[in-house]
Amino acid sequence: MTSQTRTCACLVLMTGLGIPALGAQSAGDEAEIRDLQARQQQAWNRHDAKAYAALFTEDGDVVNVVGWWWKGRSEIETQLTAAYAVVFRDSTLRIDDVQVRLLARDVAVAHVRWSMEGAKTPPGIPEPRRGIQIQVLQKRDRVWRIAAFQNTSSLPQTPFPTEASANPSSRQP
Repeated sequence: MTSQTRTCACLVLMTGLGIPALGAQSAGDEAEIRDLQARQQQAWNRHDAKAYAALFTEDGDVVNVVGWWWKGRSEIETQLTAAYAVVFRDSTLRIDDVQVRLLARDVAVAHVRWSMEGAKTPPGIPEPRRGIQIQVLQKRDRVWRIAAFQNTSSLPQTPFPTEASANPSSRQP
């Protein structure tokens, strides 16, 4: 056994991370995170601000689709309670796709595509219809929760304009 092989074997033993164990943990963690997304959809569709806020760490942050920043589980619950009263009272959220990447044993990032129907936004605020959430998740006491949440409206991707079509002065009548 070479010195380098001994070092690698020793690190695996010290950390308790064998390749099969890490793979099994990853699959289980990914399933738990996907379940959290299903619970997000269920809580939203019940218009249950308390259950929705419980998906977050106590100090979790939300930046919503229009850029409002809510800090902490309590504020998330308070703001959603107000939002469910009128704007989102008849809304339905659907989680369309979830991509998970584990960054460490207790930290992950998820990109969550969603669609919504039934929101009634006031004038000047765009109605959320489709978007992507970026979530930083943290596992504390064996439970995955959202630590940071950024929500962005999205449109179907289209090709960028060519130089000629992007410059209005180059167009001929």
